[in-house]
Amino acid sequence: MSITEEIRTDARSAAAESELPPALEASGISKSFRAKRSSLQVLDNITLTVQKGEFVSIVGPSGSGKSTLFHIIGGLVKPDAGTIRMNGTDVTGQQGHISYMPQQPALFPWRTVEDNVLLSQEVQGNVDQKARENACYWLDKVGLGGFEKAHPHTLSGGMQQRAAFLRALLSPQELMCLDEPFSALDALTRSDMQRWLLDIWEESRRSVLFITHNIEEALLLSNRIYVFSGRPATVLQVVDVPFPRPRREEIIEHPDFIKLRRELSGWMREEQQKMQDSGPLK
Repeated sequence: MSITEEIRTDARSAAAESELPPALEASGISKSFRAKRSSLQVLDNITLTVQKGEFVSIVGPSGSGKSTLFHIIGGLVKPDAGTIRMNGTDVTGQQGHISYMPQQPALFPWRTVEDNVLLSQEVQGNVDQKARENACYWLDKVGLGGFEKAHPHTLSGGMQQRAAFLRALLSPQELMCLDEPFSALDALTRSDMQRWLLDIWEESRRSVLFITHNIEEALLLSNRIYVFSGRPATVLQVVDVPFPRPRREEIIEHPDFIKLRRELSGWMREEQQKMQDSGPLK
């Protein structure tokens, strides 16, 4: 099958999925934080969607409010304006509707790897023998077979990240919010994790919202990319990634991939420079 035919196949699949309510719809989200006599606006009328089974990334300058948006989606912070809908239902300000993976693995050191990945199901009261068998199946799939009873400090950084991702994957919530999960890894381990995540996502097809500063990573993983401006963040650009799935690693050498990477990098540099030129906060 040619690349053009694969893109058409992906487009037909996306059209069928788009008939369902989005897994996530954030509409008109604005947020400011107040401290004594000053106010800092971090988000300004942010609107984005994640369709069911879609992998969507957010890129933008540091400090542009990306993590704040995740906190709003997760119900930890209430927006000043706007709504969060999941599967067509308004869940603004409500917790417990997303599966969240932070930048650090955040594994409990006193729990085994198996018990860590089952944590979200345990909170829901859904841990039984079948759940443990399923966890062991996935631990083996992600290269952690034989480490079920190990504790986190015995694992490498990449292995800890896999365990943390699996905990999010096995949670009952449909939407996974991944906040720069590979940022602390070295370049080689990060590349391995990107390929691994692509393989796992192709099999599970969970709905994912992913924050990253790595343009190549966003293009390799995503169906669509939202480019945020500097603070206060607005949606500067929306990029539909045209490359077919399953993605092959050699796609990074394709001229269209290189062109898109340059365009996104240019936008990012401009916004970062604007934030630097604005000087420190008063």
